[in-house]
Amino acid sequence: MPTITTKDGVEIFYKDWGSGQPIVFSHGWPLSSDDWDAQMLFFVGHGFRVVAHDRRGHGRSAQVADGHDMDHYADDLAAVTAHLDLKNAVHVGHSTGGGEVVHYIARHGESRVAKAAILSAVPPLMVQTANNPGGLPKSVFDGLQAQLAANRSQFYRDLPAGPFYGYNRPGAKSSEAVIQNWWRQGMMGGAKAHYDGIVAFSQTDFTEDLKKINVPVLVMHGDDDQIVPYADSAPLSAKLLKNGTLKTYKGFPHGMPTTEAETINADLLAFIKG
Repeated sequence: MPTITTKDGVEIFYKDWGSGQPIVFSHGWPLSSDDWDAQMLFFVGHGFRVVAHDRRGHGRSAQVADGHDMDHYADDLAAVTAHLDLKNAVHVGHSTGGGEVVHYIARHGESRVAKAAILSAVPPLMVQTANNPGGLPKSVFDGLQAQLAANRSQFYRDLPAGPFYGYNRPGAKSSEAVIQNWWRQGMMGGAKAHYDGIVAFSQTDFTEDLKKINVPVLVMHGDDDQIVPYADSAPLSAKLLKNGTLKTYKGFPHGMPTTEAETINADLLAFIKG
């Protein structure tokens, strides 16, 4: 399996398919690069080089105890892009991966980056604070950690079967295969990484990161996102970005890259080519 070893000795698994302008995909919590199947197959078929890695502690990457924070996530992504010498890359991040992309660009600069897209993404800040009154109470995230610690397998079954893909909505047609694939990806990763990752995605404030970014960024979000609520995320991120474009999808769920892949892929392609 293709892997790189980071400065702090962590083995990171990645996929690298095709040739052409690189598109680099950063996945959501607690999944793996496999969550980008629909996008990677589409874009490699359209003449792009597609790259995706498993975040530390997730998927096929090393299940280390430490470094499950946005600084390490961004540095690991930087290590992959440097190892592959990617230039003029488009970075695409879903959910926690959207935070990873934003932090990577702000922390490591834009010399290798052409554009970015963040989908159903956690920035600017998920948790409720005095400065972010529209955020979710910290008790929500404490509850996620408690469920993970009590029965991770059950938790990873309930999340995709319910709010992640909007399968709990009236008239929704759920896919058992999609639910099982989410569970499979989640259970491949390490419990410690996933437990700590909840703090990383909920409590990291990306406000200053967003302000630093100059490249064009497409902010894509469904207005029926039950995981990262729309009002306190996408519109705020788009406003903070110097060159941000907001695209809102009526009724789309958090997991829209999977359930609405045709629409998402077409819009990403138009943005990348535009």
